[in-house]
Amino acid sequence: MRKLLYFLSLLFCGLLLTSCSEELNMTGDFKETVVVHGLLDQSDSIHFIKINRAFIGPGDATSIAQIPDSSYFTDLVATVKEYIGSSTTPTRTWTLQDTLIDNKESGVFYAPQQKVYYFHTIGQQPLNDEATYHLDLSLKGGTIQVHGETRLVKDISSPTSSQNFQFKFVDNNGIYIPTAVTAAVGNSSVMNAKLRIAFNEYRSGVPTLKTFDWNLGEVEVEENTNQTFTANGETFYNLIKANVTEDPLIDQRRFVSISAIFTGGSQELYNYMSVNKPSSSLAQNKPTYTNLTISGEARVIGIFSSRNTLTYTRPFYLDPGLPFVRCINTKSTQELCIGQITGSLLFCSQHIADQAQSWYCD
Repeated sequence: MRKLLYFLSLLFCGLLLTSCSEELNMTGDFKETVVVHGLLDQSDSIHFIKINRAFIGPGDATSIAQIPDSSYFTDLVATVKEYIGSSTTPTRTWTLQDTLIDNKESGVFYAPQQKVYYFHTIGQQPLNDEATYHLDLSLKGGTIQVHGETRLVKDISSPTSSQNFQFKFVDNNGIYIPTAVTAAVGNSSVMNAKLRIAFNEYRSGVPTLKTFDWNLGEVEVEENTNQTFTANGETFYNLIKANVTEDPLIDQRRFVSISAIFTGGSQELYNYMSVNKPSSSLAQNKPTYTNLTISGEARVIGIFSSRNTLTYTRPFYLDPGLPFVRCINTKSTQELCIGQITGSLLFCSQHIADQAQSWYCD
């Protein structure tokens, strides 16, 4: 029995020593991964594309994430080429430059700057909405090639651009009502709409501009249709109240403008957004989507696509010769100045059509 126990003890110690000598390799066979995020917008003159690499290494991943060089390629050559129709010769070619931009406070990843790549178009020669744009990346001495291409989102329009359009947030009985904000979506597959509200706050006659954005929603749309968003009247006045500055030195406020901002996204962008939404499945199984291709054994994730942002600004008061031009109608202005939600906030109207009213600015 004593010999048996001695044998089992030796066997156990041998297994223990063997198990301690084996190491688990968490990194495995690492496959180089290129990460690309780029959205072209013909309403912009500077076009940014984020290009970096997935990182892996020994030690704490959160520590590696704090090192910028771990996420960058050192020998990247990137170009964007413009093709018209079926031509195989580009009409314009841009070589992307890199720059550092401020983007966020410190967190899991390095901050407060990040490297991005960009090219710019001359104001009189923006991106052509009839063209196709190709992104080509060459990395690691040309051993890795990444390609993506996109057409532009175009033909977005809205009746809010008309000088006759007015937002109406109350009816003649003082009841809050919604205003329909409609847009023709062009070839968009997803659309976002928001209103940018602007007003001046006066201290001893000196104005300070105050603005805030009111998000009206983001929805999937069908190409060449109209999409209507709703701007609720009561919400409008509550947002005004929530965004004024609390300062006893303010002695007057005047409304300035409402800007309707529509952003349409391409089908590829909508697909990418849909795939990357949080999973509602208990299994957390999610597909992947990218419209980029890569050579060799490396892999690529991300998107190279397009969006289009159109902004229509409706001034509250434009010109004495155009008394009918105003972004909110007379009844809505009255509610702003003396109504139940914002009546105590010192708003008055500088519009010439309101000069007979008690709430006209002195």
